[in-house]
Amino acid sequence: MNFSPAPSITRFLPFLFVVLWSTGFIGARLGLPHIQPLTFLLLRYIAVLCCMLPIAWISRAPWPHSARQWLHIGVAGLLVHGLYLGGVFIAISLGLPAGVASLVVGVQPLLTAIGAGFLLGATVSLRQWIGLLLGLVGVALVLSGKLGLEFGVQALVPAVVALLAITAGTLYQKKFCPVFDWRTGAVAQFLPTAVLTGVAAALTENFEIQWTGELFFALGWLVLVLSLGAVSLLNWLIRHSNAVNVASLFYLVPPSTALFAWALFGNTLTGVALFGMALTVTGVYLARK
Repeated sequence: MNFSPAPSITRFLPFLFVVLWSTGFIGARLGLPHIQPLTFLLLRYIAVLCCMLPIAWISRAPWPHSARQWLHIGVAGLLVHGLYLGGVFIAISLGLPAGVASLVVGVQPLLTAIGAGFLLGATVSLRQWIGLLLGLVGVALVLSGKLGLEFGVQALVPAVVALLAITAGTLYQKKFCPVFDWRTGAVAQFLPTAVLTGVAAALTENFEIQWTGELFFALGWLVLVLSLGAVSLLNWLIRHSNAVNVASLFYLVPPSTALFAWALFGNTLTGVALFGMALTVTGVYLARK
């Protein structure tokens, strides 16, 4: 059984994915002051496995049918979750402003369009290229007042790794394992991700945790809303759409995050940021077939 929503609501799933994915900053903002980044992610991955293993077992979901499929799903999970999230969390913990991290990762749709042509044989039209460029400019305008320039190169490197990982992971999954059951697929993706993150955390951190209400809320939010909700939607979108369409949605994440920050934390929205949001939406409209 695959995740198959009714046709009448499928048109809204890309926007639901953007909204859910954008709330990741809530968990990061609330949780990171109380826990080291890789330890935080390790707890998140273990919690996801504790949720999905019983669901897959009770529902008798079909498991990957071969070692090759296990390998492909696992590699996609390592790239999309392990290296991408690990890179972003480490970059922010090293002092990289969230705006800069968002802008670095925001190059992903352009890299995905280039990679889709070489690796998937996809044709990217002139209209899509214009849309991708407009979207990137819009994201830069949205974040222009929040970038900050005081950070070291060591903080920028993990963000670049995250950018390359999410781009490669999207293309890899689209090429080698676009179809798998969302329940057992989550296990196949998060199991190697948890192992690799655990090893990295053991080598670089001391697993120090301050158990607070904020940390519990952040962990629960990231597990239920992001790792189960948004990731399931991402897998469905990769299966049912082309790589450029899926990647272009990530342009909408920084503007959506800015709106959440305005609503929840009172962050200001300038006229330039609002214009950037409009430009981003226009760019995504042009980029999506």
